[in-house]
Amino acid sequence: MRDFQVVCEVEPATRADLMHVRHQIGVLSKVASAFLIPDNHIGRATVSSVAVAHEVALMGGRAIACLNARDRNLLGFQRDLLTAAAYGVDQFLFVYGDRPASGGRTGELTVRSMIHEARAFNGWRSGRSEPFRVGVTSGLAPLPGWKMEADFLFVQVSFSLSELVEWRESIEFPGPVFAGVMVVPSAAMARKLTADIPELAVPEELVDLIDSDPDAGVDAACRLVSQIKDSNNFDGVHLIPVSRYRETARQLERSL
Repeated sequence: MRDFQVVCEVEPATRADLMHVRHQIGVLSKVASAFLIPDNHIGRATVSSVAVAHEVALMGGRAIACLNARDRNLLGFQRDLLTAAAYGVDQFLFVYGDRPASGGRTGELTVRSMIHEARAFNGWRSGRSEPFRVGVTSGLAPLPGWKMEADFLFVQVSFSLSELVEWRESIEFPGPVFAGVMVVPSAAMARKLTADIPELAVPEELVDLIDSDPDAGVDAACRLVSQIKDSNNFDGVHLIPVSRYRETARQLERSL
């Protein structure tokens, strides 16, 4: 098992201002092994994930730029790969993408075709001697064979250690596997998440705890991170602290 890593997802910039992103990176840098930069998060326009990943590197951090199939045709994707190569961004998480808030899907790319295109990206075009490292996501379900071509795997958010461990023991994957952990910031968000995405349903007992103590979501997430680390089943976590990144960083600094 490799060293345990904490990949922290940052809240992306929806305006032409990176101050909030920089603040998150600064606060989380003591506990984060790397930062995941979302791409047009939840169907809203955001500052380019490649540009923000470059900003993370300038601040001394390591970044994984998320790129979705939803918003790109092949030419646009090739442009993003060239831009990443020019900026020195070399790690990506490829996703299909949520339903967009405006416009529609291009329909030209899939995650599978993005992997193949990234693998075929010629060294002379990218100026790189080493290939890009690409990751994909998975639910708590059997892993399609083509996802074995990825370099690393991000697993959907779960609130159950036993479900995560049971799933991990059911699959074979040669690269690092990161369990998804979310800090639930409020009972209202918990109920909305449960209603909108049933597979990410927040346990009712946790919702009740957050109702009486706003810090209960931070406590539960940090406790789960420690449990996942102690289980020795995962290479790390994909941590989504949302607006509670300050409290999460403080608690993880004490517990990890």
